[in-house]
Amino acid sequence: MKRVGLVPAAGSANRIAPLPCSKEIFPVGYGNAGGKGGRRPRVACQSLLEKMATAGAKTAFIVTRPDKWDIPAYLGSGKGMGVGLAYIMTDPTPGAPYTLDQAFPFVNDALILFGFPDIVFDPDDAFLRLLGRQTETDADIVLGLYRASRPHKMDMVALDPSGRIREIVIKPGATDLTHTWIIAVWTPVFTRFMNGFLAAAQAADKRPPGELHVGDVVRTAISQGVRAETVVFEDGRYVDIGTPEDLYSAVRENIQSLETENT
Repeated sequence: MKRVGLVPAAGSANRIAPLPCSKEIFPVGYGNAGGKGGRRPRVACQSLLEKMATAGAKTAFIVTRPDKWDIPAYLGSGKGMGVGLAYIMTDPTPGAPYTLDQAFPFVNDALILFGFPDIVFDPDDAFLRLLGRQTETDADIVLGLYRASRPHKMDMVALDPSGRIREIVIKPGATDLTHTWIIAVWTPVFTRFMNGFLAAAQAADKRPPGELHVGDVVRTAISQGVRAETVVFEDGRYVDIGTPEDLYSAVRENIQSLETENT
């Protein structure tokens, strides 16, 4: 089954506005520029796309809005990321699941590698480890779990003693849960479930109030028999630049590392 990256990039980034560019291509660090010499800026989504390429994705679909043309203008064909990029344009949607569903005709038979373009994370083989778990268990979806730095802003995941997902709690006001999910691998079973779930909600005019999160769909899918597994990255790190605090931290950390190298 072909491996395809899927990236939602249609958000408005209201929490960190105003920005001089789309948050997905906001510079958050520096890296080697290959044969060009010296260092060049690394943008927010670069970490995600490179890890998809490492895991064998030859193509990644980025679903975005017509007023965010700076994303394809900067990323281009994806040659510098190691993965071919295709762009799907959408009108504003009520949430990331609706954004992702715009790619359904192109990815419904693929093994999906999913991540958020405004979250920088490690390790480099993160998707490979999720793929290994999926192969081992034949799960329909595998979530990559990390220790949450700000639980009240994340999808928190409760596990049972065997490590299976017991519950997903979206942005809890207060919680004892410790882990959130930030990446996933899923099969056509979940892709088709999400497509059907959204179609049924729209047909019945029963769209949930407020923003619909991918975690909402995952939670419903599990309750209806979709097989889910997890990989816990206890030593993994992530930074969500979609919040002002973490954007500041990410930029500051990289500036400090450059200053250290130059002393």
